[in-house]
Amino acid sequence: MTGTRIRLAAAAATLAFLVWQLGTGPFLDGLRAVDAGALAAASGLAVLTTVCCAWRWRIVSRGLGAELPMGTAVAAYYRSLFLNLTLPGGVVGDVHRGFSHGLGAVVWERSAGQVVQVVLTVAVLLVVPSPVHSAMPFVALALVGVTAGIAVTARMRPAAGGKGGSRLSRLRATAARDLRDGLLANRAWPAIALASALVVAGHAATFLVAARTAGVTAPLPRMLPLALLVMLGAALPNVGGWGPREGVTAWAFAAAGLGASSGIATAVAYGVMVFVASLPGAAVLVAGWVRHAPSERGREWPPARGVRVLACQDGEGGSHF
Repeated sequence: MTGTRIRLAAAAATLAFLVWQLGTGPFLDGLRAVDAGALAAASGLAVLTTVCCAWRWRIVSRGLGAELPMGTAVAAYYRSLFLNLTLPGGVVGDVHRGFSHGLGAVVWERSAGQVVQVVLTVAVLLVVPSPVHSAMPFVALALVGVTAGIAVTARMRPAAGGKGGSRLSRLRATAARDLRDGLLANRAWPAIALASALVVAGHAATFLVAARTAGVTAPLPRMLPLALLVMLGAALPNVGGWGPREGVTAWAFAAAGLGASSGIATAVAYGVMVFVASLPGAAVLVAGWVRHAPSERGREWPPARGVRVLACQDGEGGSHF
């Protein structure tokens, strides 16, 4: 609960600071700019990115020994996106998906996507002018160093010793096995990398549509690095995506000479677009409630006259999460 309160406070403070500095005008401009065409484009791109995410999740799950039907994966991912965008914390949907279908596969799948996103972002920012272009060689070197360190650690033999070392060795062995079987298998990693790259491209394209919708006319080579920077900023602790995203967008646009107000309007338009694009997840939630409602009503007490009460066995009657 403390972490959630901190995220709420940080997001609220960020938004309050932006309103104090820029007023409410840019926020209202972003809301007013969104039209049917922008919402249709965002919804279409969301279909692509959600299917790719579900495909990636399915590949990782299969590598870890669990079969996940594609239709189930797509529906669960839409539900996850909707919950992430509407509940505090920004990860409630992923937790729900993890408890429903296996937490390990969800953690590895999301981690793989974030790694690919960081690599693609660093690669683009190395060659395309941006507000952080001068720092990118150092970031790239640090990324290579971290990657090498993880690889060396994963290959180290467990140290002999006490219980603490043994437990750490088991955890490391489990993580190495999951990496090998779920992500780095010969047939898995190319598909995971491709799916993740398509997801990054889809999110960046959605942001570019939002920028055009908000009236930003800068050329694509100037806008692409800003879109990728904002996508990284959106991964910071937030409340339904709001807060850090607007702060990073305002800073990035101001540093690029496009104006902080244009950045806020773009971020607000983007937020509205991705929320509307996630609404199929609400339909999945409602369908799940309707499907499980009869079994919930069947547990009413006292039972109707003449109805014999049967004890639940083997976990029947348990709640669905």
